Amino acid sequence: MTLVLEAVDLYRFYHTGDDETLALRGVSLTAMPGEIVAVMGPSGCGKSTLLSCLAGLDEPSGGIVRICGERLSRRSGRVRASIRGESIGVLFQSGNLLGHLDVHANVVLSQRLAGRVNADRADRVISQVGLGDRADALPRRLSGGELARAGLAVALANDPRLLIADEPTGELDTRTASEIVALLRERAAEGMAVVTATHNPLVAEAADHIVELADGRVVA
Repeated sequence: MTLVLEAVDLYRFYHTGDDETLALRGVSLTAMPGEIVAVMGPSGCGKSTLLSCLAGLDEPSGGIVRICGERLSRRSGRVRASIRGESIGVLFQSGNLLGHLDVHANVVLSQRLAGRVNADRADRVISQVGLGDRADALPRRLSGGELARAGLAVALANDPRLLIADEPTGELDTRTASEIVALLRERAAEGMAVVTATHNPLVAEAADHIVELADGRVVA
């Protein structure tokens, strides 16, 4: 079975003047179709940096990322964006939604940016996350749980092979967090690979594998 995600020996260095910050130090991980991988560790350990490199939003200083066998790292920004639009959905802690667009328009915008507008698919993914009756609502009219679901709908707008989610249950109550985890598990059961950074034990319990980071290194 072809790996959806393969990351090998990722390093990420940041320079500020004469100071060097080592955000990632030789991190490797894989994700298969239908697999949930939880990246865990204390704040500042490199989780968000790792996810940005896996999504092609940041370029690792060393190492390689492949998506469905195709190299993502060391490619132009245009090529990375194309691969991301074709195969990757990204769920941020915030910022997945534009405030002046309703839920449906936000999902369609994600499709348009990837050159894959499909109104039927947009309606389907909104229904799948339980927002069929809130598709015309602006973000400011949504509850915290509805915002999380709407952000997930945007990430799933193009039926990605890989979902990369940064703290998808952050600041949600236990019931809503459980519902989001159930949605992730459902999509994984359909064959999507999920890589998520989390502090939430609910997400960890649903994961097939846990990658624990400390100081930019895999420790477990």
